[in-house]
Amino acid sequence: MEYKDYYKILGITKDATLDEIKRAYRKLARKYHPDVNKETGSEARFKEIGEAYEVLKDKEKRAAYDQFGSNWKAGQDFKPPPGWEFRDFTGSRSYSRSSPHGFSDFFETLFGGWRNQPEAEAFSFFHSDPFERGQDIRAKLSITLEESYRGSRKTISLSRDTISGGRYGTETTSLQVSTPRGILEGQQIRLEGQGNARMEHGRRGDLFLEIIFEPHPYFTVVKRDITMTLPVTPWEAALGATIKVPTLGDPVDLKLPAGSQTGRKLRLKGKGLSSASQTGDQYIILAVHTPIPETEHQKELFKEMARLLPFNPRSKFKI
Repeated sequence: MEYKDYYKILGITKDATLDEIKRAYRKLARKYHPDVNKETGSEARFKEIGEAYEVLKDKEKRAAYDQFGSNWKAGQDFKPPPGWEFRDFTGSRSYSRSSPHGFSDFFETLFGGWRNQPEAEAFSFFHSDPFERGQDIRAKLSITLEESYRGSRKTISLSRDTISGGRYGTETTSLQVSTPRGILEGQQIRLEGQGNARMEHGRRGDLFLEIIFEPHPYFTVVKRDITMTLPVTPWEAALGATIKVPTLGDPVDLKLPAGSQTGRKLRLKGKGLSSASQTGDQYIILAVHTPIPETEHQKELFKEMARLLPFNPRSKFKI
């Protein structure tokens, strides 16, 4: 049988690294894949490239191949030494040469029935090779805090690479995306097989959507907790009151304690962004707003308040 120079087939040197071997294989596999290259002999070339890659990517098989390669040239008659038997790195298993699998006689003579091992099932000339998988697409998906609070279903438009009849192009498609309840900014949603195509019958890459929150008119968010500033009147803060306040769901009644001051923080338990396993809260920061007197009567009311309620918030200052 003829000796095969696997390094020459992949166009690499004998000291090539594993990354260099992978890059060379990807480039040639794309060029000669039968779905892309319709020229006579492309399928045979593609199989030859795959055979070379299957040997050189594996540390033990490459070492065994290199053991004999220094004394041979491509095309020369080759016979393994008497008693040759390929063994894995532990030396615990041997591989018979009893069944062909579409590889050359040279390969079968050296490595025989290695494809009976589970790791070999990843490669087939009749199914997509892992390196024929299309590239992933990464994009951002903007949602409101309310959509995170309740969960939502959104329609997005996506432009992605495609291949048909050996011709590469792009297509725009619409996808339905479900966002789970309580999803947080920065988390990702993965849509399997919705990325770019590389080979006509190869598997598409995946689509990864990173969640970002749209600005909210009055809520800010830190992890699962949301915070808002609530304006209150001086008399509501002084006397206490029940005030209706917004949440990401329905409005709720908040009991404002008497004597409240600006900056006081109140909590609405469970009104933040909650998932099946984690619960967020809503925090309310009070801000006392003083009305501006516009009439003489309103000004007299403030003067009367100053007379009846002597109060100096600066009394702690030593001035």
